[in-house]
Amino acid sequence: MADLPLPVLGLLTMLLTRLLNACHHFPGFVYEGARLCEATQSIEIDVRPRRGSKPVCSCCHQPAPGYDSLTQRRFEFIPVWGFAVFLLYTMRRVDCRTCGVKVEALPWANGKHTLTRAYMIFLAQWARKLSWKETALSFRTSWEKVFNAVEWVVEWGLNHRELGTVSAFGVDEIQYGKGHKYLTLVYQIEAGCTRLLWVGQERTKESFAKFFAMIGQELCEKVEFVCSDMWKPYLEMIERHCPNALNILDRFHIVAKMNKAIDEVRADEARRMTRDGYEPVLKKSRWCLLKRRENLTGKQRIRLKAQDYPQVG
Repeated sequence: MADLPLPVLGLLTMLLTRLLNACHHFPGFVYEGARLCEATQSIEIDVRPRRGSKPVCSCCHQPAPGYDSLTQRRFEFIPVWGFAVFLLYTMRRVDCRTCGVKVEALPWANGKHTLTRAYMIFLAQWARKLSWKETALSFRTSWEKVFNAVEWVVEWGLNHRELGTVSAFGVDEIQYGKGHKYLTLVYQIEAGCTRLLWVGQERTKESFAKFFAMIGQELCEKVEFVCSDMWKPYLEMIERHCPNALNILDRFHIVAKMNKAIDEVRADEARRMTRDGYEPVLKKSRWCLLKRRENLTGKQRIRLKAQDYPQVG
């Protein structure tokens, strides 16, 4: 690109700035030019304030007269054709009548973030499909910046979401890391809306109580169905905070409890029959009893039929 004739280079620069004006345009700012930096395999784009525009105070977000200028900052933008892209802008300070001398607010970045909002959204979308490490490697950035992008997008979503009326939700936990480390997850589980509502550290009553505090008593009273496992603290908290809800127990946990009970009864009966001198027909029959009928092998079916009429005594 650097070796191209000046007219061609100027045309490419103009096309790139036109592209940015079309997809990343902000009133009050102008993309002045673009250049390729071969040493860093990056594209730098200068941004300047539009003539006559006033900077905006970063505290009250109102226009204010300029005070002075700071050093130039680099903001990472979405990569183009494998090249890292940076927006270069000289920050201004404003003399705000309400807040005093403050740094101006920028429409494409937040505070001291070096990533543009567009790039954070871009990284967060890819982080849903790839691991954060793979996302960082694919787009020539760091794991920490992918983390910051995801964190910002999640915080923005939480601050702008509308809970509405939640009539059904489910609660469960997942283990993470090494040892007994758990996260408590609460999902909205309705026909027209399935989404993650809340994540809490640890699997405790205190942690779960924070979810009910977040949604408030009014919304709790409108909940009609709650799906959970049979962990007693869950059942107690649901009964206390959602008095009008039907608590539906997770089928997986009910089946697990029933299978455990069947296994314990089978083992006890096998020991009793052996102790009383009977043939231990229940010995080694665990999977015959726990399997679904449609999954039984031929030998297991025969064994179950034989156990219906055992020749004992």
